[in-house]
Amino acid sequence: MRSIIVHGGAWDIPDDAVENHHQGILEAVSAGWEILHRGGTALDAVETAIRQMEEDPTYDAGRGSFVNAIGDVEMDASIMDGAALEVGAVAAIQDILHPITLARRVMERSEHVLLVSEGAMRFAREQDIPFCTPEDLLVGRELERWREIRKIPDYSGKIAFSGVPETGMNAPGDTVGCVALDERGNLAAGTSTGGTPNKYPGRVGDSPIIGSGTYALNSVGGASTTGWGESIMKVVLAKSVVDGIELLDMSPSAAAERGISQLRDRADGYGGVIVLDARGEPGVAWNTPRMARGWMNEKMKEPFAAV
Repeated sequence: MRSIIVHGGAWDIPDDAVENHHQGILEAVSAGWEILHRGGTALDAVETAIRQMEEDPTYDAGRGSFVNAIGDVEMDASIMDGAALEVGAVAAIQDILHPITLARRVMERSEHVLLVSEGAMRFAREQDIPFCTPEDLLVGRELERWREIRKIPDYSGKIAFSGVPETGMNAPGDTVGCVALDERGNLAAGTSTGGTPNKYPGRVGDSPIIGSGTYALNSVGGASTTGWGESIMKVVLAKSVVDGIELLDMSPSAAAERGISQLRDRADGYGGVIVLDARGEPGVAWNTPRMARGWMNEKMKEPFAAV
């Protein structure tokens, strides 16, 4: 059964941001579903849906990414093909609107799994990936914050900015992700993020780490996570959820709930996870006040989205 599920972050999404999150999820699901509906691959559907959200300034991925402690934007992404366990990921990259596309190039056009920082940027140039300016990625509060940082001589990143704490359920966490199953029975999953606000330069979270932020295996299922990356990595959340389906014969929803319980109980973590099993059945769980999520499959007449 052709199926797709997406997320746009799990945290205490403010009331005035709910509608933008809801609309963005609908657009991403629809973009990915159009690929599947035309007979396209799960990989293409995942990349397309995530690119849609990377374009949307609502989310912390591509345009709209958070700035780090020195006012730079550093982004991470990963993608995985469940058919052959092919994977590609990038971390701490700058000035690229679509990190998910670069991650796919790493998977398909290199012998490596993960490229970071200057090495990833060099590879992007070799692959003719379009570059942009920092201003192209910064919007709203982050743009204003970046402008203020630029006014401070010799800014070191030690000045505290007002706002939510960097960890916990209230910290902004608009990481985006997608899992898709195509008509050939192939699963794919992907995740893209701008990281956490005011993070230390070079910090890498769960999103580009295979097994933590992204995982897919045709015979079992696929998952993508969002939330506090430091805790998500400690429980290898995406792989743990897929393992729940395979090893414990759980439904996608039960496996997702088990994964989030482990995140909270073992690592005092907050976040969310989306999952599809090998039949295309969706599951989702989170332990934050809200999570932006949506899905579509052949049983449905129109996409579902909620925040």
